[in-house]
Amino acid sequence: MPLTLTWQDIAIRLALSVLAGGLIGLDRGEHGRPAGLRTTLLVCLAAAVAMIQTNLLLATTGRTTDSFVTLDLMRLPLGILTGMGFIGGGAILRRDGFVLGVTTAATLWFVTVVGLCFGGGQITLGIVSFALGMMVLEGLRWFDYRMKQEQHGTLYLTTERDEPKQEAIRAIAQKAGYKTSVASVGYVNQTQQRQIELRLQWRGLAQNPDAPSFLRDLVSDPHVVAAQWKVS
Repeated sequence: MPLTLTWQDIAIRLALSVLAGGLIGLDRGEHGRPAGLRTTLLVCLAAAVAMIQTNLLLATTGRTTDSFVTLDLMRLPLGILTGMGFIGGGAILRRDGFVLGVTTAATLWFVTVVGLCFGGGQITLGIVSFALGMMVLEGLRWFDYRMKQEQHGTLYLTTERDEPKQEAIRAIAQKAGYKTSVASVGYVNQTQQRQIELRLQWRGLAQNPDAPSFLRDLVSDPHVVAAQWKVS
């Protein structure tokens, strides 16, 4: 960072921070994600302002040569990164077995670092980092949507007491490419029915939580009374 700043330098740093934070926020908001335009813009701008303030305090006029030992100005950006860690942690939620908000937290942290780069005068580093970040957020979204992932689901079946056999049910699921395990089996004495909880594991698209293909054949069995599918 230079020891002296002109208003032109400050304007360029703030403008680049607004541009980077705004474009990343537009990308997030366009896809309905948290931490949209205003959030990312404010985070990036705040980080840039903090670094500009640090830069302005670097002037050594009237100070001894060892004044930097006591005037640890880098505590300000380091404190900002620490505070952003708390904000990012608050954005992460766990709901029904799903972890949500990790990308939002990472985006806020990344925007903060970009703002620190622009505010500190590392213009080239900030531009390159911003370009790479946009490539990750926008370019890899297509790949992420089409990448097959390991998924888990639970199949709840209500059947007659002894039919169909558990081995037959699992064989149908395994033939369709699902790994199976029986979680629980219960019997209802009054109706002479059996309730089976079957856990399934497979690889597929995360955006395709439809019921498994073999379920249609399974529920057509006259011994199957009811079936319920839940992605877990």
